[in-house]
Amino acid sequence: MKEREAEGVLWGRVAKADSEKKKLLNLSEISLILDTYDDIFSDFDPRAYMERAVSDDFLLELKKASKDKPSGGIEIKFLIPEKERNASHENIIRRRLREYFTRHHQLLEREVRNLKIRAAVQTAAGMLMIMVATYLSGLDASLLWARLLMVILEPAGWFTAWTGLEHYGFSRREKDTELNFYHKMMQAEIIFLPY
Repeated sequence: MKEREAEGVLWGRVAKADSEKKKLLNLSEISLILDTYDDIFSDFDPRAYMERAVSDDFLLELKKASKDKPSGGIEIKFLIPEKERNASHENIIRRRLREYFTRHHQLLEREVRNLKIRAAVQTAAGMLMIMVATYLSGLDASLLWARLLMVILEPAGWFTAWTGLEHYGFSRREKDTELNFYHKMMQAEIIFLPY
């Protein structure tokens, strides 16, 4: 009797571990139903799959589906009718999507790097204007040119510095979200399954 109870507990633990594995696998899975392979690409682009533009609707759905997925180990499963399947098209599409995600990830990385540089230069320029305005405020009050320059530089410095900090903080955060999406998709495994 005790052996049966111990065996039941052991099987219960194994079943629980299997259930947890399935939950983890489901967390990393994105499933999209396609009528044809054309659903992945723009309707307005007649070129072959290797050159065709990726559909904005497809990207939007992929972004929605991947939002809560952890980075790394994502599987994108395209469910397509059995009669529509074509192995050579699937290989071309896999390669095309991987190249697309990689290229856009690299472009965004460059854009974020340039944004950081511009924000740092803009913030430094604003701080410099504020320092010059501070220096000018200590000069003789009868110097009209110094007072005029101070009146111009002080608000311009504050505006420029804060705008640079805003670009660094908020604009970069938006780009980082997009960069994270392309990073996930770059590493994703693309699978075609019949339905």
